[in-house]
Amino acid sequence: QVQLVESGGGLVQPGGSLRLSCVASGRIFSIYGMAWYRQAPGQQRELVARIGNGDSTNYADSAKGRFTISRDNTKNTAYLAMNNLRPEDTAVYYCNAEFRFLGVPRNSWGQGTQVTVSS
Repeated sequence: QVQLVESGGGLVQPGGSLRLSCVASGRIFSIYGMAWYRQAPGQQRELVARIGNGDSTNYADSAKGRFTISRDNTKNTAYLAMNNLRPEDTAVYYCNAEFRFLGVPRNSWGQGTQVTVSS
């Protein structure tokens, strides 16, 4: 399986920046995509950004132009750089890895990291 550990969350003022990190371990050779999701209180978990093999990316409309997802395969790490943060970006951010086990697509989740945007 794949294990994920996120870091980098915290409290930031509106307009500020944060960079989240997600370190993968385990069957990392089977990972074909990584993504960041977020979940605000009382709301469903939603996709923020995803990066696939070949570094193809896609973003939620709310993240376009402000957030950048990237990965460093030498460090088994995915990143989410977040700029111009808004109070509505406040949520728990989760890293997700898409991988194959015995040919079957599976997902792993990290434990989440809290991002709070407030003055």
